[in-house]
Amino acid sequence: MYEGKFPHKRYKLTFEFLEKHISKEQSILDLGVINPFTEVMVNAGFKVENTNGEDLDFDSSAIENSNADVVTAFEIFEHLLSPLTVLQSIKADKLIASIPMRLWFSSAYRSKTDKWDRHFHEFEDWQFDWLLEKAGWKIIDSKKWTNPTKKIGIRPILRWFTPRYYIVYAERIKN
Repeated sequence: MYEGKFPHKRYKLTFEFLEKHISKEQSILDLGVINPFTEVMVNAGFKVENTNGEDLDFDSSAIENSNADVVTAFEIFEHLLSPLTVLQSIKADKLIASIPMRLWFSSAYRSKTDKWDRHFHEFEDWQFDWLLEKAGWKIIDSKKWTNPTKKIGIRPILRWFTPRYYIVYAERIKN
């Protein structure tokens, strides 16, 4: 068990889910550029390679050319126009993916300063499950959690009770 410190609740829960399903002997292709969670995985002994920031809607060659055993996608699919084609391009047999869930009381996230940091999709859990199924994946395990804030108001109170993040472990369906 990794005993490092986690800067966010979601990092801790994501790491526990990853560690539950993936061994450190397996190689990981993490979709997205190197980020603080990549460092958590590497420091814990996982073998991780990242994509290089290319727009995966137009260039999935890093995924198609990877020989990784596992693909991880932590809060990536909501940024893509076509997550279905990205999911279909994965050669690995195992996938761990997390998404921020659509909240009925909050509009989709859109950064005003960063043109890439926007959510094209915000899924409900059943929609993400269906997307994975259509792309040829079988969900083996899943988990949801809340993301409370310390602000005052109706929406901050709702965040204490309404799940915000959803993570799945899925395996490729063999035809």
